[in-house]
Amino acid sequence: QVQLVESGGGLVQPGGSLRLSCRASASTLNYYSMGWFRQAPGKEREGISCISGSRRSTYYADSVKGRFTISGDSAKNTVHLQMNSLKRDDTAVYYCAATLGWRECGGKQDDYTYWGQGTQVTVSE
Repeated sequence: QVQLVESGGGLVQPGGSLRLSCRASASTLNYYSMGWFRQAPGKEREGISCISGSRRSTYYADSVKGRFTISGDSAKNTVHLQMNSLKRDDTAVYYCAATLGWRECGGKQDDYTYWGQGTQVTVSE
């Protein structure tokens, strides 16, 4: 069983930045692909980024490509999502997820086994 805890959400102005973190309870995340998803009010959950277990493959949805960067800190069992140039449309609850996977990862939520509770990101003046 892997427990995931997100942090770093909050209120930010348009154009600002936030860094989300996802800390895992597992002894190692080395073989887990880690994904970030978000769900805005009235919308379906969207896969926005992931990093493979090898940390050599990443994925970004078109909606965040060029603005968000995912990275892994194996020593701290933590994955980060750096979010820059934030827009009002980025307002959502952001979830971290994990699944066993080495080479590749993707944005389909059905592929992920473990989920965090979510952290709210609000982009507004």
